[in-house]
Amino acid sequence: MAHRSRLAGFIIDCQTKDLDTAAAFWSQALGLRVADPDSGGLGLYAEFGDAPGGLHVEVQKVEHASRVHLDIEADDVNAEATRLEALGAKKLAFVRERWWVMEAPTGQRFCVVPMREDTRREPPNHWP
Repeated sequence: MAHRSRLAGFIIDCQTKDLDTAAAFWSQALGLRVADPDSGGLGLYAEFGDAPGGLHVEVQKVEHASRVHLDIEADDVNAEATRLEALGAKKLAFVRERWWVMEAPTGQRFCVVPMREDTRREPPNHWP
């Protein structure tokens, strides 16, 4: 199915009880301001503002080991996940009926998330 996708940004997964402290560290380390300390109102995500290239960067409170993962955004997350499976990725979980957690053939985890329209960003790739 024809769809569009592009790199959305980077998510800093933090195994922590204190999201504010984690966000403060990464804010200072990256030189980015915390734009929303409780994105989504669940106490799980802190979004940064004004990231280079309009990329989405956030800190996420997680139960698994701390790591950094990237997000690919698509106007059709299922079509993009299927395209990536054909390249060798594996679907691991469909989260909140909104995005796919996937694993690259080389073992890295990443997510396929709904596209945010943002004119500051590079145009997305078009896939047949």
